[in-house]
Amino acid sequence: MCLIAFAWNAHPRWRLLLAGNRDESHARPSAALARWDDAPVIGGRDLQAGGTWLGVTDGGRCCVVTNVRDPHDPQRGASRGLLATDYLGGEADAAAHARQLLAIAADYRPFNLLTFDAHDAFYLGNRPEPGMQAVEPGVHGLSNADFNTPWPKTRSLMRRMQAWIDAGAATDFAPLFDALADEQVAQDAQLPDTGIGLELERRLSSAFIRGGHYGTRASTVVAISHAGEGVIMERRFGPHAHFLGESTLRFGDRSGS
Repeated sequence: MCLIAFAWNAHPRWRLLLAGNRDESHARPSAALARWDDAPVIGGRDLQAGGTWLGVTDGGRCCVVTNVRDPHDPQRGASRGLLATDYLGGEADAAAHARQLLAIAADYRPFNLLTFDAHDAFYLGNRPEPGMQAVEPGVHGLSNADFNTPWPKTRSLMRRMQAWIDAGAATDFAPLFDALADEQVAQDAQLPDTGIGLELERRLSSAFIRGGHYGTRASTVVAISHAGEGVIMERRFGPHAHFLGESTLRFGDRSGS
Protein backbone atom coordinates (compact mmCIF):
# COMPACT_ATOMS: atom_id res chain seq x y z
CA MET A 1 0.00 0.00 0.00
CA CYS A 2 1.61 3.23 -1.12
CA LEU A 3 -0.90 6.01 -0.52
CA ILE A 4 -3.30 6.33 2.39
CA ALA A 5 -5.54 9.00 3.85
CA PHE A 6 -7.67 8.27 6.88
CA ALA A 7 -9.94 9.99 9.35
CA TRP A 8 -9.68 8.75 12.93
CA ASN A 9 -12.55 9.70 15.23
CA ALA A 10 -13.32 12.64 12.94
CA HIS A 11 -16.66 11.56 11.44
CA PRO A 12 -20.01 11.33 13.26
CA ARG A 13 -20.72 7.85 11.86
CA TRP A 14 -17.31 6.32 11.21
CA ARG A 15 -14.67 5.74 13.88
CA LEU A 16 -12.26 5.00 11.05
CA LEU A 17 -12.56 6.06 7.44
CA LEU A 18 -9.65 5.01 5.25
CA ALA A 19 -8.88 5.27 1.53
CA GLY A 20 -5.74 3.87 -0.01
CA ASN A 21 -3.97 2.66 -3.14
CA ARG A 22 -1.68 -0.33 -3.31
CA ASP A 23 1.09 0.20 -5.86
CA GLU A 24 3.03 -2.91 -6.82
CA SER A 25 4.58 -4.85 -9.67
CA HIS A 26 1.82 -6.28 -11.83
CA ALA A 27 3.69 -9.58 -11.98
CA ARG A 28 3.48 -10.14 -8.22
CA PRO A 29 0.67 -12.67 -7.59
CA SER A 30 -2.21 -11.44 -5.42
CA ALA A 31 -5.64 -12.64 -4.38
CA ALA A 32 -8.69 -10.39 -4.35
CA LEU A 33 -10.45 -9.08 -1.25
CA ALA A 34 -11.97 -12.02 0.66
CA ARG A 35 -12.45 -13.60 4.05
CA TRP A 36 -9.45 -15.81 4.70
CA ASP A 37 -10.01 -19.44 5.59
CA ASP A 38 -6.87 -19.77 7.72
CA ALA A 39 -6.87 -16.49 9.68
CA PRO A 40 -9.39 -13.93 11.02
CA VAL A 41 -8.47 -11.53 8.23
CA ILE A 42 -10.65 -9.83 5.64
CA GLY A 43 -8.53 -8.35 2.87
CA GLY A 44 -6.53 -8.94 -0.24
CA ARG A 45 -3.61 -11.33 -0.09
CA ASP A 46 -0.05 -11.23 -1.37
CA LEU A 47 0.38 -14.76 -2.71
CA GLN A 48 4.16 -14.42 -2.83
CA ALA A 49 4.80 -13.61 0.84
CA GLY A 50 1.43 -14.70 2.23
CA GLY A 51 0.52 -11.49 4.05
CA THR A 52 -1.75 -8.55 3.36
CA TRP A 53 -1.13 -4.87 2.73
CA LEU A 54 -4.51 -3.85 4.16
CA GLY A 55 -6.96 -5.88 6.20
CA VAL A 56 -9.75 -5.75 8.75
CA THR A 57 -11.38 -8.16 11.20
CA ASP A 58 -14.90 -8.77 12.44
CA GLY A 59 -13.75 -7.31 15.75
CA GLY A 60 -13.30 -3.91 14.14
CA ARG A 61 -9.51 -3.99 13.87
CA CYS A 62 -7.70 -2.63 10.82
CA CYS A 63 -4.07 -2.59 9.73
CA VAL A 64 -2.16 -1.07 6.80
CA VAL A 65 1.50 -1.41 5.84
CA THR A 66 3.66 0.46 3.33
CA ASN A 67 7.32 0.27 2.46
CA VAL A 68 9.71 3.23 2.71
CA ARG A 69 11.12 4.66 -0.51
CA ASP A 70 14.90 4.80 -0.21
CA PRO A 71 16.99 3.30 -3.03
CA HIS A 72 20.09 3.48 -0.81
CA ASP A 73 18.66 1.32 1.96
CA PRO A 74 20.21 -2.17 1.94
CA GLN A 75 16.77 -3.73 2.60
CA ARG A 76 18.17 -6.09 5.20
CA GLY A 77 16.08 -7.76 7.86
CA ALA A 78 12.90 -9.75 8.25
CA SER A 79 10.14 -9.40 5.68
CA ARG A 80 7.55 -6.72 6.45
CA GLY A 81 4.96 -8.72 4.50
CA LEU A 82 3.40 -10.37 7.54
CA LEU A 83 3.33 -7.35 9.87
CA ALA A 84 -0.31 -6.55 9.12
CA THR A 85 -1.40 -10.18 9.27
CA ASP A 86 0.37 -10.69 12.61
CA TYR A 87 -1.50 -7.76 14.15
CA LEU A 88 -4.89 -8.69 12.74
CA GLY A 89 -4.55 -12.30 13.84
CA GLY A 90 -3.04 -11.52 17.24
CA GLU A 91 -4.61 -10.88 20.62
CA ALA A 92 -2.71 -7.73 21.65
CA ASP A 93 -4.57 -4.44 21.34
CA ALA A 94 -3.09 -1.61 19.27
CA ALA A 95 -1.24 -0.04 22.22
CA ALA A 96 0.30 -3.28 23.47
CA HIS A 97 1.16 -4.38 19.94
CA ALA A 98 2.91 -1.06 19.26
CA ARG A 99 5.10 -1.43 22.35
CA GLN A 100 5.98 -5.02 21.49
CA LEU A 101 6.80 -4.31 17.87
CA LEU A 102 8.86 -1.22 18.68
CA ALA A 103 11.33 -3.40 20.56
CA ILE A 104 12.09 -5.45 17.42
CA ALA A 105 11.21 -2.98 14.65
CA ALA A 106 14.86 -2.50 13.67
CA ASP A 107 15.02 -6.18 12.71
CA TYR A 108 12.62 -5.63 9.76
CA ARG A 109 13.07 -4.20 6.31
CA PRO A 110 11.88 -0.57 5.99
CA PHE A 111 8.19 -0.21 6.86
CA ASN A 112 5.38 2.07 7.95
CA LEU A 113 2.53 0.45 9.86
CA LEU A 114 -0.85 1.77 10.97
CA THR A 115 -2.89 -0.22 13.49
CA PHE A 116 -6.44 0.46 14.66
CA ASP A 117 -8.70 -1.15 17.24
CA ALA A 118 -11.89 -0.12 19.01
CA HIS A 119 -10.10 2.47 21.15
CA ASP A 120 -6.70 3.43 19.76
CA ALA A 121 -4.69 3.99 16.62
CA PHE A 122 -0.91 3.82 16.30
CA TYR A 123 1.75 4.57 13.72
CA LEU A 124 4.99 2.59 13.78
CA GLY A 125 8.00 2.98 11.50
CA ASN A 126 11.61 1.87 11.51
CA ARG A 127 13.37 4.38 9.27
CA PRO A 128 15.53 6.32 9.85
CA GLU A 129 15.17 4.70 13.28
CA PRO A 130 12.37 2.83 15.09
CA GLY A 131 9.57 5.02 16.39
CA MET A 132 5.91 4.91 17.34
CA GLN A 133 3.19 7.41 18.12
CA ALA A 134 -0.46 7.36 19.04
CA VAL A 135 -2.68 8.84 16.33
CA GLU A 136 -4.73 11.84 17.37
CA PRO A 137 -8.29 12.39 16.09
CA GLY A 138 -8.37 14.04 12.66
CA VAL A 139 -7.47 13.42 9.04
CA HIS A 140 -3.99 12.02 8.39
CA GLY A 141 -1.95 10.74 5.47
CA LEU A 142 0.80 8.25 4.74
CA SER A 143 2.73 7.21 1.67
CA ASN A 144 6.26 5.83 1.37
CA ALA A 145 7.78 8.27 3.85
CA ASP A 146 7.28 9.17 7.52
CA PHE A 147 3.78 9.61 8.93
CA ASN A 148 2.09 12.80 7.65
CA THR A 149 5.04 13.67 5.37
CA PRO A 150 3.47 16.32 3.06
CA TRP A 151 4.01 14.73 -0.34
CA PRO A 152 1.68 16.38 -2.89
CA LYS A 153 -0.47 13.30 -3.49
CA THR A 154 -0.78 12.68 0.25
CA ARG A 155 -1.90 16.25 0.92
CA SER A 156 -4.36 16.12 -1.97
CA LEU A 157 -5.98 12.89 -0.79
CA MET A 158 -6.23 14.25 2.75
CA ARG A 159 -7.91 17.42 1.47
CA ARG A 160 -10.43 15.45 -0.56
CA MET A 161 -11.25 13.22 2.38
CA GLN A 162 -11.75 16.26 4.62
CA ALA A 163 -14.01 17.80 1.96
CA TRP A 164 -16.04 14.57 1.85
CA ILE A 165 -16.51 14.74 5.61
CA ASP A 166 -17.30 18.47 5.58
CA ALA A 167 -19.97 17.87 2.92
CA GLY A 168 -21.80 15.59 5.33
CA ALA A 169 -21.21 12.45 3.28
CA ALA A 170 -21.66 9.11 5.02
CA THR A 171 -22.35 6.27 2.61
CA ASP A 172 -21.61 7.55 -0.89
CA PHE A 173 -17.96 6.54 -1.18
CA ALA A 174 -17.68 7.31 -4.90
CA PRO A 175 -15.87 10.65 -4.32
CA LEU A 176 -13.18 8.82 -2.32
CA PHE A 177 -12.65 6.35 -5.15
CA ASP A 178 -12.50 9.31 -7.54
CA ALA A 179 -9.74 10.80 -5.39
CA LEU A 180 -7.82 7.52 -5.46
CA ALA A 181 -8.16 7.45 -9.26
CA ASP A 182 -6.55 10.88 -9.71
CA GLU A 183 -3.67 10.70 -12.21
CA GLN A 184 -2.57 14.33 -11.92
CA VAL A 185 1.21 14.63 -11.75
CA ALA A 186 2.69 17.09 -9.27
CA GLN A 187 4.68 20.09 -10.40
CA ASP A 188 8.44 19.62 -10.26
CA ALA A 189 8.86 22.23 -7.52
CA GLN A 190 6.56 20.19 -5.26
CA LEU A 191 8.23 16.82 -5.80
CA PRO A 192 10.19 15.15 -3.01
CA ASP A 193 13.76 14.04 -3.65
CA THR A 194 13.94 10.41 -2.59
CA GLY A 195 16.95 9.51 -4.69
CA ILE A 196 15.14 7.88 -7.63
CA GLY A 197 15.58 10.64 -10.20
CA LEU A 198 13.25 13.36 -11.45
CA GLU A 199 11.48 11.33 -14.16
CA LEU A 200 10.49 8.57 -11.75
CA GLU A 201 9.55 11.08 -9.03
CA ARG A 202 7.12 12.60 -11.54
CA ARG A 203 5.62 9.24 -12.52
CA LEU A 204 5.09 8.22 -8.90
CA SER A 205 3.67 11.59 -7.83
CA SER A 206 0.08 10.89 -8.87
CA ALA A 207 -2.39 9.18 -6.59
CA PHE A 208 -3.13 6.54 -9.23
CA ILE A 209 -0.13 5.14 -11.10
CA ARG A 210 -0.68 3.75 -14.59
CA GLY A 211 1.99 1.43 -15.97
CA GLY A 212 2.65 -1.76 -17.82
CA HIS A 213 4.97 -3.35 -15.30
CA TYR A 214 4.31 -1.35 -12.12
CA GLY A 215 1.29 0.61 -11.02
CA THR A 216 -1.76 0.82 -8.83
CA ARG A 217 -3.06 -2.70 -8.28
CA ALA A 218 -5.92 -1.97 -5.87
CA SER A 219 -7.93 0.98 -4.56
CA THR A 220 -9.59 0.31 -1.23
CA VAL A 221 -12.00 2.17 1.05
CA VAL A 222 -12.68 1.05 4.63
CA ALA A 223 -15.34 2.47 6.93
CA ILE A 224 -15.74 1.23 10.52
CA SER A 225 -18.52 2.63 12.70
CA HIS A 226 -18.22 3.60 16.34
CA ALA A 227 -20.19 0.43 17.10
CA GLY A 228 -17.62 -1.74 15.32
CA GLU A 229 -19.57 -2.54 12.17
CA GLY A 230 -18.02 -1.78 8.84
CA VAL A 231 -17.54 -2.21 5.14
CA ILE A 232 -14.44 -2.75 3.00
CA MET A 233 -14.53 -2.09 -0.75
CA GLU A 234 -11.80 -2.94 -3.25
CA ARG A 235 -11.33 -2.09 -6.93
CA ARG A 236 -8.60 -4.03 -8.74
CA PHE A 237 -6.47 -3.11 -11.76
CA GLY A 238 -4.04 -4.81 -14.10
CA PRO A 239 -1.32 -3.42 -16.40
CA HIS A 240 -2.09 -0.01 -17.90
CA ALA A 241 -4.95 0.45 -15.38
CA HIS A 242 -7.08 -2.30 -16.92
CA PHE A 243 -10.07 -2.74 -14.61
CA LEU A 244 -10.23 -6.29 -13.23
CA GLY A 245 -13.21 -6.14 -10.88
CA GLU A 246 -14.44 -4.96 -7.51
CA SER A 247 -15.63 -6.49 -4.25
CA THR A 248 -17.52 -5.28 -1.19
CA LEU A 249 -17.67 -7.10 2.15
CA ARG A 250 -19.44 -6.11 5.35
CA PHE A 251 -18.08 -7.12 8.72
CA GLY A 252 -18.23 -6.60 12.45
CA ASP A 253 -20.78 -6.51 15.22
CA ARG A 254 -22.19 -3.93 17.59
CA SER A 255 -19.85 -4.81 20.44
CA GLY A 256 -16.88 -2.99 18.86
CA SER A 257 -14.56 -5.42 20.61
